[in-house]
Amino acid sequence: MIRIGLLTLAILFFSFLSAQEKPQISENKKSVIEAVKKQEKKMIVMSDQIWALAETAFEEKQSAKILADYAESQGFIVERGVAEMPTAFVATYGTGKPVIGILGEFDALPGISQKAQPTKEPLKNGAGGHGCGHNLFGVASLSAAVAIKDLIAQGKLKGTVKFYGTPAEEKFFGKLFMARKGLFNDLDVCLDWHPAAKTEADVQSSLALVDFIVEFNGQAAHASADPWNGRSASDALELYTTGINYLREHIKPTVRIHYHIQQAGDVVNVVPDYSKIWVRVRDTKREGMEEVWKRVEKMAQGAAIMANVEHKITLVSGLHEILVNRAGGEAMQKNLEYLGEITYTDEEIAFAHGIQDATGKPKVGMDSKINPLEATKEHPGGGSTDVGDVSWLVPVVRLGVTTAPKDTPWHSWAVVACGGMSIGHKGMIQASKALAMTMVDMYDDKELVQKVKTEFKERKGDYQYKAILPEGPPPIPVGSN
Repeated sequence: MIRIGLLTLAILFFSFLSAQEKPQISENKKSVIEAVKKQEKKMIVMSDQIWALAETAFEEKQSAKILADYAESQGFIVERGVAEMPTAFVATYGTGKPVIGILGEFDALPGISQKAQPTKEPLKNGAGGHGCGHNLFGVASLSAAVAIKDLIAQGKLKGTVKFYGTPAEEKFFGKLFMARKGLFNDLDVCLDWHPAAKTEADVQSSLALVDFIVEFNGQAAHASADPWNGRSASDALELYTTGINYLREHIKPTVRIHYHIQQAGDVVNVVPDYSKIWVRVRDTKREGMEEVWKRVEKMAQGAAIMANVEHKITLVSGLHEILVNRAGGEAMQKNLEYLGEITYTDEEIAFAHGIQDATGKPKVGMDSKINPLEATKEHPGGGSTDVGDVSWLVPVVRLGVTTAPKDTPWHSWAVVACGGMSIGHKGMIQASKALAMTMVDMYDDKELVQKVKTEFKERKGDYQYKAILPEGPPPIPVGSN
């Protein structure tokens, strides 16, 4: 009996110590956590609606309306159709400083429709799917903004909160057009998150990129009767891609070059007089990307000379790499550690194993542990985002939260499946809480805001931001207005 009593006392003692180790948070942070909890059912409904709609770049009419209508119902002043984009909007609440922004995306990827199940089967043949989790992205960010709005309305926080509904991130980079209109210029700090296969305060950069179109024009002729009368645009295109592929040996490991042949003739018995290719160049640094970009453009001229055809190069757009902000990342890290890991049911673990089995990955389940804040890498891997351009205008604090199983192929049906069920929902809700808590930090702690802004200025140096963007309006598809 004495031993049992001592064991009980020991358990109680260590439980007390464990409870004492849990960091204390402010009443405002407790309030935003509760505010997100109150929105959970609505968040899931909205994200599932956007998931099912799966509207692609500049076609997100209903998805944008779902978010803008919700913001308006919560008392935000909503300006729709900003920056000449029908599906872009800004929702604002409050007055004065600080002005804290938060970004939200909602566009899908074409051709990867998928049911919310761990085996590949489209929800609708040929339709789009949220293979990057943007159905979760916009909803989580807006719900965090609503939680902050509640505190401003109650007089517990002072300042302005802005939610940015940003379309077409996957193809046309809608934030570039918003940046060109100066829509981010009044912000003190901006927050951003992205669905992921792990949870972390994101202090890594991204890859700068440029997109351009090369068109070759020649002379058509009969491919058998008189090919000597033809000047083949497809020959020029093949010579061009051959040159690009030989160049790969002589570029730095940080560089990526992609291309997509969009047209190279229509029938086999005609020498093609027109061809078209979409080219993308990336690097971890904008300067490195620009060097390769200019060289790859020159190669198009060489290909045209060899095939005796004309060529035309058209800039589509380009992205800056993300300007990291570690001061903001440290604040985000503390809030993630307070929230702790996401927990999953046996059914969710089985779903994760099913996804991993179907995609040829080890069946290790979910990874939602909170790792220590990483060192910022000089040359990170990964992709590109138009958040990078925003980060050269205003300090951006970033977050990644688990919404899919470990090692899941991104931009695939597998991510679509997870975004339409509880694994994605849990990550979305966790992200919303962490974002709202970090926004509270920005409103409550003037020294933190100053530290974030000072780091931003030091990292940016004397660089004057200029978008890699041709003149003219956004390329809105015909009939999308």
